[in-house]
Amino acid sequence: MSFAIAGKTAIVTGAAKGIGLAIARQFVEKGANVMFADMDEARLANELGDAAGDDGPIRMFGGDLRQKLTIANLLSATIDAFDRVDILVNASRQMYAADPLDADEDGVEALLEQNLLTSLRVSQQVARRMIQQAERDSAEANGAAIGSIINISSIAARRSQPELMAYSISCAALDQMTRSLAVALAPKRIRVNAIAFGSVMSTSLKEALKDHPEMRQEIRAHTPLERIAAPGELADAAQFLASDGAGFMTGQILTLDGGRSLLDAASAPVH
Repeated sequence: MSFAIAGKTAIVTGAAKGIGLAIARQFVEKGANVMFADMDEARLANELGDAAGDDGPIRMFGGDLRQKLTIANLLSATIDAFDRVDILVNASRQMYAADPLDADEDGVEALLEQNLLTSLRVSQQVARRMIQQAERDSAEANGAAIGSIINISSIAARRSQPELMAYSISCAALDQMTRSLAVALAPKRIRVNAIAFGSVMSTSLKEALKDHPEMRQEIRAHTPLERIAAPGELADAAQFLASDGAGFMTGQILTLDGGRSLLDAASAPVH
């Protein structure tokens, strides 16, 4: 079974750093056309440099995707550049700790808006475009998928750490959104899956380790494989879900955590 994505077009949100950047770069390396999207346009430009231009497989889009008009502009820019979209990776996410008893600072509304509702709105618009493409192209009626949507979630959805209440709620909701959209879009042959990760050397984890170097050993002690994953390992999982190799897979939350969620360790570090 092939895991090839060459010739396909992908939108990757949160692509200016960390996990989103790793996924977007790997997709380009594997022959896909990729729209790198992020709120931080300056960082995107710095990361991509001259690679993002008016031709070639890389484009960049800066804007706040919490705004519906910005989502429409992102999709229009992608279609203008590549004429289609086959893959969406919702990798734009936020996480912060707060006192769950402080209604002003608990962050639930903010993280639901960023981690859940933005992903939902982008998915809805992209799915509609995928359906239009299939109708335009008279896609063969052999049951093959016409599109893949991949959400980036976390094992926090299944863990109860009070200071991460808002993040955990948003991830749990994202997982359920993944399942619901998978059922809704299955008749249209659009697959929807998610990757729930544990400890990955993301930008936020790197920053946390600078301030708390002891956390590195704590994370390893609570991870059966005794290490922290590289962002590229999430990129590998995303490529699999985007490819025809996962053609009969939808509504699944693929766990990538080195076995960490197998342990009952509520006091383990959050990253």
